Amino acid sequence: MKIKARKRYPEIVVISDVHLGTYGCHAKELNAYLKSIRPKILVLNGDIIDIWRFSKWYFPKSHLQVLRRILRMMERGTKVYYLTGNHDELLRRFPRISTNKFTLANRLVLPCGDKKAWIFHGDVFDVSIQHAKWLAKLGSVGYDLLIILNRVVNFCAEIMGYEKFSFSKKVKDKVKKAVEYIGNFESVAAELAIEKGYDYFICGHIHQPANKRIVTANGQVQYLNSGDWVENLTALEFENNQWRIYYHKTDEHTAKQPIQQGDAPPVRESMVQHAYQPEIA
Repeated sequence: MKIKARKRYPEIVVISDVHLGTYGCHAKELNAYLKSIRPKILVLNGDIIDIWRFSKWYFPKSHLQVLRRILRMMERGTKVYYLTGNHDELLRRFPRISTNKFTLANRLVLPCGDKKAWIFHGDVFDVSIQHAKWLAKLGSVGYDLLIILNRVVNFCAEIMGYEKFSFSKKVKDKVKKAVEYIGNFESVAAELAIEKGYDYFICGHIHQPANKRIVTANGQVQYLNSGDWVENLTALEFENNQWRIYYHKTDEHTAKQPIQQGDAPPVRESMVQHAYQPEIA
């Protein structure tokens, strides 16, 4: 007899970089995760549907099920914010849409008791996106092919008893160490968040889950990144007055691990209040 997993009720969940419509998307795993939770607020922080790579020839049932699951969550009371990213930037051409259950915007500010969390995708700080979009799109195609090759290699490795290996993550780590891309991304966003007076800033885009305190000459701020659902299969959850990074495991999708470093300090009040007024841009 199959035991049904107990549903969890985090107050806020943030996911990003799902890339529905691409071969690298782990839609089945994401659907299992969404099925296991019922948050009060769900923030879809960009690159949920990959419009860059969208094709009528590839949008399998599992990808459609993710969208249906989100709609079902809305029907059951979850407030959904869809914040646009670079891979779904086409949605930025539409005027801001806001209803009781759904909001489409570019940025979001959520109050955290007496503090504020600034949430946005993060591509605005990516020079390759802003000044060489064609190069970024070409890299996206290569990344997709690398993911397919990686799955084939890992399938063979699993049969032979070897550990799985991520080609794309290894390549990205080497490249980003060379150009100090992640460090620049975090520091630039942190400076702006401090300047604006925000206590937290939450991004996606770089596919690197994180939660750490960034200290500069002008102040300090807590940086969180929701990771992705292509390689890391991670999300951010706010529960019991603290942020955690959720790490999905295919054999136990309800597993959740606390952040190993840089835990956010406890929030004095719940981020979800009946009277809170988020700022939407």
